[in-house]
Amino acid sequence: MQPCPLCHSEQHGVFVEDKNRCYFRCQQCVLIFADPEAQLSPEQEKAVYDQHQNNPDDMGYRQFLGRLATPLVERLPAGPLDGLDFGSGPGPTLSIMLEEMGYNMAIYDPYFAPDPSVLTRQYDFVTCTEAIEHFNQPAKEWGLLLSMIKPGGWLGLMTKLATDAEAFTRWHYKNDPTHVSFFSRDTFRFLAQRDGLEVEFVGNDVILLRKTQ
Repeated sequence: MQPCPLCHSEQHGVFVEDKNRCYFRCQQCVLIFADPEAQLSPEQEKAVYDQHQNNPDDMGYRQFLGRLATPLVERLPAGPLDGLDFGSGPGPTLSIMLEEMGYNMAIYDPYFAPDPSVLTRQYDFVTCTEAIEHFNQPAKEWGLLLSMIKPGGWLGLMTKLATDAEAFTRWHYKNDPTHVSFFSRDTFRFLAQRDGLEVEFVGNDVILLRKTQ
């Protein structure tokens, strides 16, 4: 078995197994990850994403994204700021909402907005909503996210948080075949301590991290 895809620890074991996949949990960073052998191909993955009906005119979707946008904006300093929405999907909406609030926004998505030039810049904040659970190489992708945030800047995440094995077995979130990395509060606390971040949990699925150096 390969090392943990997030922290590279060799200390992990089977957490839960269902009819579709086996899931492992790392003893160091507590990431739960699906068996890499069961991951979809890029073509299969995109076919699933193409079915998403994200629309910036959908007020329900805007309200959903507002659960991240509102607390994040409350913590941002005044002034013209630059932001990036990473994993913006087939219908970028959060970036439009933040532009309407006066922020300069860029977007990136490996399938729908694959502009590598935006990944070479630094931003006052980066958002990543319902995307981190899709990370096939979370160590690489987490490092990329942090590299794009200025010192003192913010990372705003939205993802459902994993809990115990009993709840995980019944969790609909794991049944999406494109969901391969499952984070918990303990995982984010580990990353915050390791990477010099302040972490704050807002509700059940919003995580705000500030880069302190």
